[in-house]
Order: sequence, then structure tokens, then C-alpha cells
Amino acid sequence: MTTAAPALGVPSNRGGVARSLWYRQLDSYPDTAARMLYLGIIVAATILLYYELYVQGAVSPTIIAHYGMSFRYFVLITVFANAVGAFSSLVAGLADRWGRANMVTYGLLVTALLVAFGVPNSPNKTVYLILTVAVGFVEGIILVATPALVRDFSPQLGRASAMGFWTLGPVVGSLCVSEVSSHTLNHLHAWQDQFLICGIVGLVVFAVALVGLRELSPGLRDQLMVSLRDRTLIEARAKGIDIQASLRKPWRQMLHLDIVGSAFAVSVFLIIYYTAVGFFTIYLTSIFGFTLTQANGINNWFWAFDAGALIVAGFVSDRVGVRKPFMLFGAVAAVFMTFVFATRTNDPHTGYYTFVWIISLMSIALAIAYAPWMAGFTETVEKRNPALTATGLAVWGWIIRAVVAISIFILPYVVSSTTPLVDYGTQVSTALATVNKAPPVSVPYAASPQPLLAVVQSHASLFGQLSNYPTAASIPPALLGSAIHAVGVPALLEAAKYKAPLGVLATHGTAVANALKVTPNQWKHWWWVCIGGEIVFIPLIFVMVGRWSPARARKDVEEYEARVDAELAKIQQSAPAPA
Repeated sequence: MTTAAPALGVPSNRGGVARSLWYRQLDSYPDTAARMLYLGIIVAATILLYYELYVQGAVSPTIIAHYGMSFRYFVLITVFANAVGAFSSLVAGLADRWGRANMVTYGLLVTALLVAFGVPNSPNKTVYLILTVAVGFVEGIILVATPALVRDFSPQLGRASAMGFWTLGPVVGSLCVSEVSSHTLNHLHAWQDQFLICGIVGLVVFAVALVGLRELSPGLRDQLMVSLRDRTLIEARAKGIDIQASLRKPWRQMLHLDIVGSAFAVSVFLIIYYTAVGFFTIYLTSIFGFTLTQANGINNWFWAFDAGALIVAGFVSDRVGVRKPFMLFGAVAAVFMTFVFATRTNDPHTGYYTFVWIISLMSIALAIAYAPWMAGFTETVEKRNPALTATGLAVWGWIIRAVVAISIFILPYVVSSTTPLVDYGTQVSTALATVNKAPPVSVPYAASPQPLLAVVQSHASLFGQLSNYPTAASIPPALLGSAIHAVGVPALLEAAKYKAPLGVLATHGTAVANALKVTPNQWKHWWWVCIGGEIVFIPLIFVMVGRWSPARARKDVEEYEARVDAELAKIQQSAPAPA
């Protein structure tokens, strides 16, 4: 048995402000009130970070229009952010050596400044891409550090409840995006305002973490804790644990099927979730004609039900003592509800509340599987080596970010027709509405006045030639005569008043109309990809640790507690008598 080396985090002798702002390690396991405070700060930090990461999704059509991006360029921003986040997740594996709290605290400061003052002031789309990727880099680190902190402060018997609250991070972060945008977009029309609100909230959460967030010393956190009864035993072991030995060859210790396989399983299972984060707003506005406010309102229901189900699923999983039955039930239910969701793709008249019911039930199914999975995964890592929790979570963080980056990169090729809808759909619909307001025009050989758009469409070639000339005086006499003979002077004069919207319809109208015909089926193909990921998740549940039977799980706990009692008795017998 050896003592911990000072380089691994034994508290410094420094005092005052410097110690409280940098040296955050606890030498004894905190009581319940302090533990709840630390867990609350961790959850708040996670919610904030996902709020910052997902805020662009609420105003994505506006951002695309502002910078003149193509849909594929916008998708590539998300791809690059996730790819960089994947590799920064591996960097976060160093949290097993360097600690977790400072990574989280000062990461909050960096992202808050980027979101509040950097991204919304980007002068062009290239700078916007770079700054968004920078946010993704920091988020990838904290994706690993925050669940590692949750694991440190929560014994296994309460792990699913704790992880249920942690997984509120991405869900409530998404809910914040939808809730804030749906209540402010009608008043704050500039998309930059959404980023500024988010960044200001980030600075507040950073200030709270700076003052209040702490972490366990390496000797305490590098052990397995099943219940709070283990506290005395944990602290006794920490006095002599060989931390250096437990951290040797960390990646080799983690690269096994139970860890890599289950991390891949949940990554493909959540393809539907990340599609919802990035593209539900585009999907609902482009296919079903909902406004931005309506689309974000539908998203509110998705995230709200998901958040509630995460807490309930985690609590019930802890009470019955098993994880795998919840994963299986949630996965099967998710497959069914995603299928129902996919069937609505070919019905453009699907109503607002029909979507609310479908996606709410789908989000509940996802939550029932995911909260117990997070608990089961950390327990699987602990079985390998509890001292390498952050390393195991780094493996998961890398895999999930890589899968998300690859899947989002593929999405525009599966749903290729979305590009003209996103790029020109709003312009075409606005132009169409404008032209339809034009009064009917009289044309030769017609018994009654005709709609201007119908006249233009029936003489598309003629009006295409006329559009090449900036003024009526520049039109060749022969072409002008043919036009007067074909449609008459009133139609020509009225068409001149609507030259700009008619030009949009002539240039992009056909592409948008064709896209509207084929896009629903292409989205349906993507929903089948999501269903495939959910199906892959099911067999890989079996490689994780944990019981299927609650009775057998209770017996395991009883046997473990008996061993803890025996070891505590030995410690008490060997302790010197008080002076």
C-alpha cells in the first residue's frame, strides 16, 4: 500500500481566494446536503452547456438566410462541431489524473463568452463555423467531466436517479432553447438575441460553479461505492490506495466489448434524438408548413416529457435495483413510436397536437431506456476499474460524437431534396403569396379575367424571354408584339409590377415544387435509419453488467453489505485505543 503522490491532487497548503478558486478537492466524503449542492451545480452546468450547444437549432432557417449558407454547409457546421467534440472527449479522459471540477468551471466561462459575444457577431459564415466548432470542443470535454462528477458523488444504489438528473442536461437544454425561442421570437426578431440571452445565463452559471463546485480527492473517487454505508470504508481505504498503479495503461483497461459495444449501442440509439435537436424545426417548417414559433412549441412537448420521464425512470430503476429491463422496454417502445412518427411524413396536413402526442410518447420511450443505461454504463466501467471512470466516459464521449458526426454528415445525402426547400422554400412561398395577391388580369380570347400567376405559368417561355430585358424599352419590337398578342397589355403591365417575386418563382419555383414531392419519402428513409439504430441497441444491452431480476439484484446488495460490515469490523478491531 502506498500513499497518493502530491501531483495527483493532494490539497495544497495555500489558502485564501486562490485555493478556493482552483484547489477544489475534498479529503472526506461530503454529507447529504453538500452532496446535493454539488450535484445540483453539475446538473445546472450540463443544462447550460447543452442550451448553448443547441440554441442555433431554434433559429436555423434564419441563420442560413442571414449568412447565405446552403443547407449542406449548415449541416457541415454540426458535423465539424461533433467531430472536434469527439476528440476533445478523449482529452477529458485526463480528468482521472487532473480532476474534473476545474474543467467544468472554466469551460463554462469559455462557452458563455463565445455564445454571448463571439458567435452572434460573426462577420461571415466561416467565422461562424469556427466559433461554433470551438463551443463543440469545450462541450466535448464537459460531456465527460460532468457525468464523472455525478458518478463520484452518487453510490450505485442511487446511481440511476442521479444519472436521470444528469441526463436532464441535454433534454432541459433543448427545452430551454424551445421555450425561450417560442416566447421571444415574436418580440425579438434578430436571431442574435437568442445567443445573447443564452450567453448571459451561461455567465451566471459560471459564477455559481466558480464559488460552489468541488470534487473528491483521487483517493476517495477512485473506489467503488455501492451505498452510503460505505462512506467510512471508502475514507479508510483512501488513506492507503495506490493511485499510480490504478491509472496505468488506462485505455487498454477500457477498450473491451462491454464498454465499447454498449457505448456504440447507445450512440446509434440516440440518432433520432440528435436529429430532433438539429433538424426537427427544419422538418416541421419545410414539410408541414408550421411557423418557427409553432415548430419550437412542438419541440417544447418533446423535451418536457423527456425530462420528466428521465427522472421517473431513474428513480424507479433504483427502487427495483435493475437497469436492463428498463433499457429493453424503452428500446422496443421507441422503435414503435418512431415508426408511428415516420408514417406521418406523407401526410402534410398532420395537425399540431397529433405531433404533440406522437413525439411526447416517443420521448418517454427514449428516456426510459437512457437514464438506466447511463447508470448501467458507469457501473460497467466501475467493474473494470473505478479509478478510470473518466477514461471510460471518454470512450463513450468519443464514440457518441463520432457516430453523431457521421450520421449528420450522411443526412443531407439521404434527404437530398431538403436543400432547395431550406435554401429557397421561404423565398418561394413569400413570392407565391405576393403574386397571388395580384388582381386578375384580362387576356385575349378569355371570357373572364385570369389569375396573374396562371397566366405567367401558361406562358413560361415567353415571360422567361421577357425577363432578360431590364426595361420595356429594351424589349425587341417583334418579341413585344408577340407578347401583346399572346397575353395582352394588361397582363404585361401587371407582371411588370411583380417582376421580383415572379423572378424568384421562375428561378427556384420548379426546384422547390419538385422537392416538395420527393422530400417526404426521403425523410421517411431517414426515420428508418433511426429505427435501425434503436434495434441495434437491443442485443448490446446483454453485454453490460447488471441483473435482470430485482430479487437477484437485492441479494447481491445484501451479500456486498455483509462484506462491508465484516471489513469495517476488522478496521475497528485494528484501530488503536483512544488516549
